[in-house]
Amino acid sequence: MTSLLALLAAARIVTLQQAVDSARVNQPQLRQARAGAQAAAARAREAFSPMLPQVSARAGFQHSAGTVTVRNAACSADPTVPCATGVASGNTWSDNVTATLLLFDFFTTPNRWEAAKAQAEAQAATERATELAVDFTVRQAYFDAWADKALVQVAQDTLTNQQKHLAQTEGFVKAGTHPEIDLAQARTDTANARVALITAQNTYEVAKVTLNAAMGVLGPTDYDVADDAMPVVANEDADTQPLFDEAVKDRPEFASLEALVRADQLTVRSIEGQYLPSIGASAGVSQSGTKLTDLGWNATVGVSATWLLFQGGQTRAQVAEAEANVAGEVAQLDLLRQTLRSDVDAARLAVRAAKESISAAQEALTNSKVRLTLAEQRYQVGVGSAIELGDAQVAVTQASAQLVQADDKLATARAQLLRALGRR
Repeated sequence: MTSLLALLAAARIVTLQQAVDSARVNQPQLRQARAGAQAAAARAREAFSPMLPQVSARAGFQHSAGTVTVRNAACSADPTVPCATGVASGNTWSDNVTATLLLFDFFTTPNRWEAAKAQAEAQAATERATELAVDFTVRQAYFDAWADKALVQVAQDTLTNQQKHLAQTEGFVKAGTHPEIDLAQARTDTANARVALITAQNTYEVAKVTLNAAMGVLGPTDYDVADDAMPVVANEDADTQPLFDEAVKDRPEFASLEALVRADQLTVRSIEGQYLPSIGASAGVSQSGTKLTDLGWNATVGVSATWLLFQGGQTRAQVAEAEANVAGEVAQLDLLRQTLRSDVDAARLAVRAAKESISAAQEALTNSKVRLTLAEQRYQVGVGSAIELGDAQVAVTQASAQLVQADDKLATARAQLLRALGRR
């Protein structure tokens, strides 16, 4: 974020690539997704740890004190004779080291570890999906800001032309060649053009606020977006099926769901392993005594089997839950295929429609400019009206705006197609 703010302070220009790079570094959604992936990887390491030896050590010190009764022959023979009493105390020192190792549990722990690894893979794929979503959001915000910037220029050009018409009309009315109503019309058109310019400028500023949020920065909006174009997407004119096949292969959402299915299948096997016993080995060494310099020691070695014979149906319920999770995730995969097919087709058609719209908008702009030139000439020689001139100017403004919007739609459609295909 610091580098981008420095850029804003120096050049006052932000390119598309700079906006995307900023989002990839600073966007909180991405940071959150990365943290989730790191946490899942750590949980996989945690799941592996029970298969390694477990070693623990313990040291202890105990001080004890109490009353001791000393019985002699006299007090033992005659209850009326008191026995001697005293206070005894002592210290006890102890330490032990114990090691345990899981030998075999019918793959309960290994399957749990494999399931955790699959969940980590799913989370990593989710991180990649978040990256695609962030890239699309910042590109969409960037080109919306670019379009609003272009519309500011359209509004500025319209105002400049209206001011020129106003000056001409003032001269014609002063010379008596045009009626006063033409001057009123020209002043109205100029005022409306000024309002449109103010509105366009404010819209552009708001768009840059949205772009800042997409880039993940807290900074000013006193910069301009560069006149960058969205590059052509490779094979953007291809049929739906090859594009859909690519999306199924590369979209991280598929990888995430497939990993989750695998994780829950392994979880089922892990839980089913609890129906059978687990076998473990242990070894330990301990010392104890009343003096640190004179401790007695002993060693133990053993093998144990643990079998959970009945847990009130808990294991069976856990298996049923994991199997239901698998069924649900398989259904999500089917739904994702349907949704993705629609997304790819919609993006491809949007690209095609935007290209055609650009061609039509360019033709409309060319013709409207010719019309405006003719209307200006007719008005100057007195055969045209102010209404005809105003209509021609409105047509140019509308055609210019349509061309800007068509360019924006093409850029956004290409960004949408990149996301649908799983490309960055």
